[in-house]
Amino acid sequence: QVHIVESGGGLVQPGGSLTLSCTASGSIFSFHGMGWYRQAPGKQRELVATITSGGTTNYADSVKGRFTISRDNAKKTVYVQMNNLKPEDTAVYYCNVHNPLINRDYWGQGTQVTVSS
Repeated sequence: QVHIVESGGGLVQPGGSLTLSCTASGSIFSFHGMGWYRQAPGKQRELVATITSGGTTNYADSVKGRFTISRDNAKKTVYVQMNNLKPEDTAVYYCNVHNPLINRDYWGQGTQVTVSS
């Protein structure tokens, strides 16, 4: 059983910053990939950033240079530091944990990020 809890969403003005955190519990191991996705109203869920167990990162073009993903394997936690936020970053952000051995994904419940003046 895997349980994922996200935190850190909220309302922020354009140009502001937020940090999202996601902690996984249960059968989660350091080899699992971790990442963040988001879904805006009326749009499909899209990749924000991912990080492998070895620390290799991948970012959507729209967030490169503004967002930074990191993880703490001992705490089974992944973070995303979001700077210079824009209104188009408004979405529900979902934490993802991926088990590459069985190609299975686990999802959090989502946390709302709203960028507005």
